[in-house]
Amino acid sequence: MAFLEMKNIAVMYQKGQRILENFNLQVERGTFLSLLGPSGCGKTTTLRTIAGFLAIQEGELFINGKLYNRVPTHRRNLGVVFQNYALFPHLSVFDNVVFGLKMRKVEPSERKKRVMKAIEIVGLKGFEERLPSRLSGGQQQRVGIARAVVIEPDVLLMDEPLSNLDANLRLEMRAEIRRIQKEIGITTIYVTHDQSEAIAMSDRVALLNSGRIEQLGMPQEIFYSPGTSFVAKFMGFQEIANGTVREITGGKCFVNTGETSLEVRSSSEISRGCKAVVFGRQKNLNLLKERSDNSLKGLVKAKIFQGDSVLYIVELGDQIQINSEVSVEHALWNEGDTVFIAIDRNLSIAFKREERKWTNFKSI
Repeated sequence: MAFLEMKNIAVMYQKGQRILENFNLQVERGTFLSLLGPSGCGKTTTLRTIAGFLAIQEGELFINGKLYNRVPTHRRNLGVVFQNYALFPHLSVFDNVVFGLKMRKVEPSERKKRVMKAIEIVGLKGFEERLPSRLSGGQQQRVGIARAVVIEPDVLLMDEPLSNLDANLRLEMRAEIRRIQKEIGITTIYVTHDQSEAIAMSDRVALLNSGRIEQLGMPQEIFYSPGTSFVAKFMGFQEIANGTVREITGGKCFVNTGETSLEVRSSSEISRGCKAVVFGRQKNLNLLKERSDNSLKGLVKAKIFQGDSVLYIVELGDQIQINSEVSVEHALWNEGDTVFIAIDRNLSIAFKREERKWTNFKSI
């Protein structure tokens, strides 16, 4: 049995409206797992269910071999880090961190030792007497982390803890959270809607869609080898061509698009003769002056200067527009020019065509 296991879990907010149904998840001890997905997909619900904030209607939750379904929140040995820090404004850093140990009636001498160790781990040594109002956002979040880990929890739960920080501080805190997690070796469940955050920090990523896990795997798997078209779209792939699968061989497939045949990676759902959509990443779609093998013809609709690169918006057939990012020195085309898009055989992938509208996701 995994260290944390959710088996056939069903959870609802209102009667008859289930957010999670037949939900299954296994997390090994010491793993940093990110729950990733768009708003409303069930990631925060999953976290709140583990924490005990939401009741389980069906299924079982095990932590370290113990059934937790009926264990009240205050008796679950879990550390929780909130999005809004949730610090006591009238208490010092030390008193905020020690609070959980006092509630657990830990001996004073042991309390001080554990608090000082936790404060040192999060890099706030020397800040023990400061009030939260005298700390930066990043420092306040470090206090929240120290308060969560000082109780030596079985699992650390983090609900979008970096969303209130500016971009540069988020990057810094990503590295710090990962360092702290590795140093203490604690099993961590981390909720985020930010693809790059999940990829950079996690041992494993669970991408959720409508209350179920669409794909679970290592960051490299989720990033390079999406298992479904939903995962591909969410992880920054863009639709570049529609066609029919002519042949499948050795993990590759040939998709007839009308004007040409493209060789790309084949997903597990592809079969010969089926309608397919080809996806690729904008950084892997190179612009060419002349047609080459495995390329598509397009028309430059917009040229956008981005500092050290230029973003081209190119119109292809079937009302498809794709983005291609090139370095400034290779930005040779202007609006209205005809170009050819080189399709990388190893980094583009075909999925079975689904007749539904796509949700627009922020790409990475």
